[in-house]
Amino acid sequence: MMINNAMKKCFFCLALLGFSISVSATGDVDKKDPYQMIKTVAEITFKRFADEQVAIRAEPNLLKTIVREELMPYINYQYAAYKVIGSNFKKTNQADRAEFVPAFREYLITAYAQVFTLYDNQKVEFAPAEDFAEHRVVSVDTSVIEPGRGPINISFRVRKHKKTGDWKAYDMVAEGVSLLDSKQAELSGLIRQKGLAHVTEMLKEKSAKSIVFKS
Repeated sequence: MMINNAMKKCFFCLALLGFSISVSATGDVDKKDPYQMIKTVAEITFKRFADEQVAIRAEPNLLKTIVREELMPYINYQYAAYKVIGSNFKKTNQADRAEFVPAFREYLITAYAQVFTLYDNQKVEFAPAEDFAEHRVVSVDTSVIEPGRGPINISFRVRKHKKTGDWKAYDMVAEGVSLLDSKQAELSGLIRQKGLAHVTEMLKEKSAKSIVFKS
């Protein structure tokens, strides 16, 4: 799935926290508080993951459903998709962008779902919340604790919607590696050389792949 070592670290850390931005439609998540939202969503996501472990082992693609239902409502994937297009934005047209955004969303769902297969009850610690009243973008710091190794420091970049006041995540930085920057570096050259429509079709093919538990 064209994921280098840096990306694997980001995706793995993302999976450990459920990208911290998810929750079931019936869950009670405070979208006005980015710190509380991330913590609550992580708890709900992994409870569902644990509750459905038997079914997931029988049908790994259930992980896609969990990510789609519990994760994506709290990710600003359109903003992230546009950031990935980056400097190529003016060379694209509205129709191609309209096709790319949902394809990028489905690609993220498949990528995140695959990395969820690596989860093994790691412990997550959340840094104390800071005052975010005057900010539109904040970084929510966390650490993943695993026996036998040092903590993995992870920061979630969360952005406030100007009209609704709701917060959604758009990027994650794991040990200094930005998930969004990595995706932009991976895809921007292809967008420039072969066009956005080509990359969209490529992502659709990758999104269709089944989730596999590797031994």
